[in-house]
Amino acid sequence: MTNLVFYRKYRPQTFAEIVGQEHVVKTITNALKANKTAHAYLFCGPRGSGKTTVARLLAKALNCQNRVGFEPCGKCASCIDIAKGSAVDLIEIDAASHRGIDDIRELKEGIKFTPVGFGKKVYIIDEAHQLTKEASNALLKMLEEAPEHVVFILATTEAHKMMGTINSRCQRFDFRKLTVSELIKRLEGIVKKEGINIEREAIELIALNSEGSARDSEVLLGQIASFFPDSKKKIKAEDIEDLLGLVDVGIACQMADFILAKDAKGAFDIVNTLGDRGKDIREFAKMFTDYLRKIMIVKIMGEDSNQKSSPVINTILAGLTEEDFKSMKRQSEDFSSEDLVNNLEIMIETQNKMKYSTILQLPLELAIIKMVGIKG
Repeated sequence: MTNLVFYRKYRPQTFAEIVGQEHVVKTITNALKANKTAHAYLFCGPRGSGKTTVARLLAKALNCQNRVGFEPCGKCASCIDIAKGSAVDLIEIDAASHRGIDDIRELKEGIKFTPVGFGKKVYIIDEAHQLTKEASNALLKMLEEAPEHVVFILATTEAHKMMGTINSRCQRFDFRKLTVSELIKRLEGIVKKEGINIEREAIELIALNSEGSARDSEVLLGQIASFFPDSKKKIKAEDIEDLLGLVDVGIACQMADFILAKDAKGAFDIVNTLGDRGKDIREFAKMFTDYLRKIMIVKIMGEDSNQKSSPVINTILAGLTEEDFKSMKRQSEDFSSEDLVNNLEIMIETQNKMKYSTILQLPLELAIIKMVGIKG
């Protein structure tokens, strides 16, 4: 393995390699084929969803000297410079640290000059919502009077903080979080190329704990590969749980059984054991909430939950063994719909209370009492 981190090493270099943003890619590539690209774009979406990657690919395509259709060739001087981060006609600005009016005035001076090559001068402004009000007004003026040779691409994780007048002057694209199955597929590709000895269940755990972010999943995989450099040892799900401080799904299953049996003592023992082992109680509360949610979905789907080709069931199965899923099916039959809804509401409230509790375990212990129905 090289020292280059995975999310940089395996950053998509063509539109075909982009995962999970088909609606964005299709619209942009159609515009490139028809030579009808916009002068300003607004890319919105969660971190690690591919906003900056697509922005750089668009810059590549607009400046590629040998482009046929919509894909940049990746071999011309312009493509190589953009890939290396040394292109004169691609200017990237981090609005988190360059957010003032002076930064935008400096940018305004630069747009007067034509591109060095024969394409476009592309400005990518990341975290654009962090620009000050004065800087945003100056940017608005530039968008209104942008020369033909300039393209602006604004990227933000918080589109609601952007000025409405800026939004209206940009072609907006909303990026979504990647699904667990999309992340797994991408991680499996990297694992194969890097020769990492890791079991499928461990990859699923990485995907489940990446919150839909391709970058986060690749950073996690890189950390794990560095922690287990011996390729002869297979990395197991248990290794991932220990490294990330996660709790085995079997513990959530046991907790659900104790709730069903109205056994508060057994449920309390789980919480105390997790605390003694140094596990993150907040993470367990989050995990147990998700476990109850999955039981509810399995219950609603009924017989259809046996159809493992279903996208919904595929998502539920990620990170579960066959035995775990059998237990979940059994519990879905034992819990009433009303109890599941009530317990989920209790757990959602509990997670909020845990943020402010001086005794971390207390909100979860109170939740257990409510869920088992102790009244006197």
